[in-house]
Amino acid sequence: MPETRQVNIALSEMPTQWYNILPDLPEPLPPPMDPEGGPSRIANLPKMMIGECLKQEFSQDRWIDIPPGIQDLYAQAGRPRPLFRAMNLEKRLGTPARMFYKSEFFSPTGSHKVNTALPQAYYAKQEGFERLTTETGAGQWGTALAYAASLMGLKCTVYWVRAVHDWKADRKSLMELFGAEVFASPSQRTKSGKALFDKNPKHPGSLAIAISEGLEDSLADPKATYSLGSVLNHVLLHQTIIGLETKKQFAKLGEYPDVVISCLGGGSNFGGFAIPFLHDVLVEKKKIKFIAAQTQSTPNLQGEYRYDFADHAEMTPMLKMMTLGHKIEPPPIKGDGLRYHGCSPILSLLRHKGYIDTVAYPIDEKYVFERARTFIQCEGYIPAPESAYSVAAAMDEAEKCKKTGEKKVIAFNVSGHGFLDLPGYREVLEKK
Repeated sequence: MPETRQVNIALSEMPTQWYNILPDLPEPLPPPMDPEGGPSRIANLPKMMIGECLKQEFSQDRWIDIPPGIQDLYAQAGRPRPLFRAMNLEKRLGTPARMFYKSEFFSPTGSHKVNTALPQAYYAKQEGFERLTTETGAGQWGTALAYAASLMGLKCTVYWVRAVHDWKADRKSLMELFGAEVFASPSQRTKSGKALFDKNPKHPGSLAIAISEGLEDSLADPKATYSLGSVLNHVLLHQTIIGLETKKQFAKLGEYPDVVISCLGGGSNFGGFAIPFLHDVLVEKKKIKFIAAQTQSTPNLQGEYRYDFADHAEMTPMLKMMTLGHKIEPPPIKGDGLRYHGCSPILSLLRHKGYIDTVAYPIDEKYVFERARTFIQCEGYIPAPESAYSVAAAMDEAEKCKKTGEKKVIAFNVSGHGFLDLPGYREVLEKK
């Protein structure tokens, strides 16, 4: 009997609740904090965030119901998504490990970001907002929110890190097809953006800067609200749909992962994939190795665990997180979705407590993209540049098993496709 290459669950088996890890953390999550001087950022949170998302941000309920309306939106977006056995890749590597990857690239926009974009747009519509503002780095989040806003009949404004905006013309066109207005950040449309633009019109930008612009824009318009695609607790909550599905798929196979891997910038796809398995480690005392694949451009999990702002202009409350400092200007990379100074408070605490390992790959990205090319030739799917880091880390672990002879089960998340990122692949792989 041939081995299973693809594992599916039925629509009727799709999880109907998100998993909230806050009650199961090894110690209470440090709360947001105001800086010593200036106005209270915490008091401003209700003006910055969608009401239901703010409620979820601090909820201590272990399980939070997914409203039927959002379940329908998930189904429309192609959930549940397959889990694949990477048998061709295993053979190419000559590894005794069994490698499985989750196909988050099977979404209307090509990434996992729709898993939180849809709930946020749904709740914003319920609360009477007419426009969503946001930032985006690689462009996957901006595309996802534009898509979700279009389904909900909302307007959408995206501030896009200039270094990426300037080479991803096709992704900008996709956002605009969904009805979004898109601006390179730093822009001249906000006070925080203009201050940087005037000093350097070619400023490459960063996620921290784009977040400031999105926040400033929404705060100036009572009909608008801000949506964040990573870092915050409610975003990781929505993304747990990934790992919850994956656990059901492994149960169907009678398998269970020894190693769980994904790329990490702010933490949304890593958290969504890993947190349901972290539950098993924290509550059921199972043993799993968790690896976050990062870039040496911003290896935030190797930074300091302290309070820091989430944005460049210091409009947000300070969060206790692993950080490199919110004022840094890291070099641009093609996997720009990973280029963020800080990490999710949840994942930062778990990293601080020793539950998460990390690896940071060179800034030139040649090694990572060569690994991705091997994956493409074996499995046929083109990962996003960010997802290429996940692929590289999984292949590295599989080759370690080849040396030791261990038959580990390696699970990794391919969080997005790379069809609109081919110029980046070409530039990196053709460099001599």
